[in-house]
Amino acid sequence: QVQLVESGGGLVQPGGSLRLSCAASGGTFASSMMSWYRQAPGKERELVAVIVNAAGNTNYADSVKGRFTISRDNAKTTVYLQMNNLKPEDTAVYYCKAWGRDTSYKDYWGQGTQVTVSS
Repeated sequence: QVQLVESGGGLVQPGGSLRLSCAASGGTFASSMMSWYRQAPGKERELVAVIVNAAGNTNYADSVKGRFTISRDNAKTTVYLQMNNLKPEDTAVYYCKAWGRDTSYKDYWGQGTQVTVSS
């Protein structure tokens, strides 16, 4: 059974940093597409960053390029989202998603972790 558990959210001041973690179980996920999404109140869920394949190719939303970095530790089956220079508009619930052979090519989501950027 695939499970994704996010952690690392919290309250941070503008300009600060946070690192989110997504611990995956029920597979190796080394070749899975692993993504971070976010959803702010009253808005649709949007893609923030994705590791596309086993080679580690990544893509980012324009709004976070240069500030956020997605990475994975295959030994720990964990995906990270390093978020620097945070802005109030980054405030949202952040979700991890897995897709690939380990998920039988279905989307699996974590429960989300709240990130609040405020002074």
